[in-house]
Amino acid sequence: MSRESGKIGEDAAVRFLRRQGFEIIERNYRGSRYEVDIIAREGGVLSFIEVKTRAPGRSSSGAEAVGREKQRRIAQAAQHYLMTHPEERSSVCRFDVVLLEAEAGRKPQAKELIRDAFQ
Repeated sequence: MSRESGKIGEDAAVRFLRRQGFEIIERNYRGSRYEVDIIAREGGVLSFIEVKTRAPGRSSSGAEAVGREKQRRIAQAAQHYLMTHPEERSSVCRFDVVLLEAEAGRKPQAKELIRDAFQ
C-alpha cells in the first residue's frame, strides 16, 4: 500500500473512531523498529489501534493480517509511548484493529472495529 493510500485509510479510520466516541491522541507514533497507526482514548481506556484495509470479498480479514510479529511491534510502540508519557502510565490499555474495505478507485470505508484484538 502506498503512503498516500495509507493516509487516506487512516483518515477514514479516524473519522470512524471519532463517530464511535474516541478521542484521537496521536497518529503514526514511531520508533526505530515499531509503529502504531493511531493512539486514542475511549472513556478511560487508552487504545493502540492498527488500521487494515482490504479489497471487498478478500478471503483473509484485516484482523488476520495482524500477525504475531506485527503485534509485537505494536506492543513495543505502546511500551515506548507509556515510557515517554508518564501521565499515561496508569491508564488501562488495549490493542484494537479498525478494518476498512476499499474497492479499486474508491475511498476506503470503515467496516469493523475489533476492540481488544490481541493481548
